[in-house]
Amino acid sequence: EFALSLQTIPLDDARSREEAVARVADAARTRPPGEWILGKGWDRNLWPDPSFPHRSDLDRVAPEHPVALDSKDLHSLWVNSLALRLAGITAATPDPPGGEIVRDARGEPSGILKEIPATDLVRRMIPRPGPAQVRRLLQEATRRAWARGVTAVHVPEDVWAFRFLQELHREGLLGLRVLVHLTEQSVDGAIQAGLQSGLGDDRLRVGGVKVFADGALGSRTAEMLEPYLTEPENRGLAVMEDGELQGLLLAASRSGISAVIHAIGDRANRRALNALERVREDEARRGVPRDRLRHRIEHVQLLHPDDLPRLAALDVIASVQPSHVVADMEMAERYWGPERCRLAYAYGSLWRSGARLALGSDCPVEALDPLAGIHAAVTRRRPDGFPSPEGWNPQERLTVEQAVWGFTVGGAYAAGEEGRRGSIAPGKLADLVVLSQDIFRTDPDAILETEVVATFLDGQAVYGAERL
Repeated sequence: EFALSLQTIPLDDARSREEAVARVADAARTRPPGEWILGKGWDRNLWPDPSFPHRSDLDRVAPEHPVALDSKDLHSLWVNSLALRLAGITAATPDPPGGEIVRDARGEPSGILKEIPATDLVRRMIPRPGPAQVRRLLQEATRRAWARGVTAVHVPEDVWAFRFLQELHREGLLGLRVLVHLTEQSVDGAIQAGLQSGLGDDRLRVGGVKVFADGALGSRTAEMLEPYLTEPENRGLAVMEDGELQGLLLAASRSGISAVIHAIGDRANRRALNALERVREDEARRGVPRDRLRHRIEHVQLLHPDDLPRLAALDVIASVQPSHVVADMEMAERYWGPERCRLAYAYGSLWRSGARLALGSDCPVEALDPLAGIHAAVTRRRPDGFPSPEGWNPQERLTVEQAVWGFTVGGAYAAGEEGRRGSIAPGKLADLVVLSQDIFRTDPDAILETEVVATFLDGQAVYGAERL
């Protein structure tokens, strides 16, 4: 997904709806009619008018091009009328379960689709790039990963992408260690085929099944126990209801496939933990060792105090992304309020509770940059120092040692590979990074000034060899 995003119009720094539309207009002038215009990264929370945009904004500048623009959090899709028409979406189209087709005052589709069940109505119409183009983009994405000191990634990919990764691996061209999570759509076939978590080798392995309990904070679809402060009727979206969630995870567990649950809001995290509690009880009855399946919740962005100890009690990994702290802190306060935010992005509390942490970037939602993630985890401040020298909710800061552990050993444990990688030790794979300074000794603010001098994969310098 990161590789494919490199060919889209970047909208992350668009500071208004008009600026985003102008970039679409520039693209429309240089492309033949009928060609899709794709973009990524718009964030209405940064615009002077934070209301959702409308299809008419895009119709005005690209009436002859289908347009699909991903929001920054990838949970909302902004499309024009031609894209809606190609997808067959009209005023009579019902909201798919777990998704929303936003309507305007006239009851017509506004051009905003929320969550995968709705966004996929358009996505399935977008032509896939050819093999040569994908190879080129993957090579560029891999080089960018090496330049940031990254040698391994955990990614949810569809069957098409998984096949492509297998082809590259077979040809000796897969430049990263990849743990591939199955999608909800592919898990039935995986179960029937007898596929299990951990199948593969040191370069390409099968992870768990990635399912969505809810949406995201930026799109206000994260599922909440109490309403959003500014939207008293809104408690977010349950992308997958309890019965379906528990049934799918139980079937996966009984087939040897671990759970990877996207959960942002406090209600979604509670429902995810309830489902995993049923799974753990079932595994105990079947005599399955606790560490056989490394179940995890992705993001764990907001917890109710009653649910904080449950991750450690159930041996559920908190797979978290510290870059969200600095990106979301103001928005979280605005929509969730200070009281609830005491356990927002609660990495320190999770660590002290005994929960296992695995730290990542959530690329392409945030930048592929572990050093920026370490800085965010340790300081809980933006690069400009906001909000204070102590950081946002400073009781949730991690130490440098804890943050580095999360980005290394924690990630390896989540993949079931802690015996092979995650630390520099005899007998382990020689994946390591050379930094320009010792981040364990420098001032935490200076972590952002640290450069990756070289990156090694399997003992070979894949980046920066000329500087050693």
